[in-house]
Amino acid sequence: MSEIINKVASSGIITLNLEEFYPAGERVVFDLKPLLWQEVALKEDGLRAFCKEHDWSQYQGKFMTVHCTADAIVPTWAYMLLATHLQPFAAFVTQGDAEQLERAVFTRFVQQLDVEPYRNSRVVVKGCSKLPVPLNAYVELSAKLVPVVKSLMFGEPCSTVPLYKAPKG
Repeated sequence: MSEIINKVASSGIITLNLEEFYPAGERVVFDLKPLLWQEVALKEDGLRAFCKEHDWSQYQGKFMTVHCTADAIVPTWAYMLLATHLQPFAAFVTQGDAEQLERAVFTRFVQQLDVEPYRNSRVVVKGCSKLPVPLNAYVELSAKLVPVVKSLMFGEPCSTVPLYKAPKG
């Protein structure tokens, strides 16, 4: 009886699981709707008073996004003002809804990812995820890896979809 050889394990393929890089931390949507005047507009003096009195430390270490769920007139500077108060406490600040927050968090992660460990390697990006890894993370990761990898695949090491193969030369 011959020995069973795990060809996947000996193939030299590196599996990159975005779920393992999922930035831990609470996600919070800061909704401007309660701060609106008659749910149609934001008044500067009211927002400034709120900013002065609000306990911003409650957002310590959290991933924050500023959003308005009402169809209202909210000037750009209002989002910027809130960001200046959140920045000293929050781990991350952006603008948009919860889905846009996840997209922004992963964009930042991909931008900061060191690709050198994947240079000239065969890489498979794991497809199944229990955590909400947004589609843009896979797209941006692919674009970042193509210049350095020998090949890029998607799926599981035993069943992959080939995406890219570097030209020989």
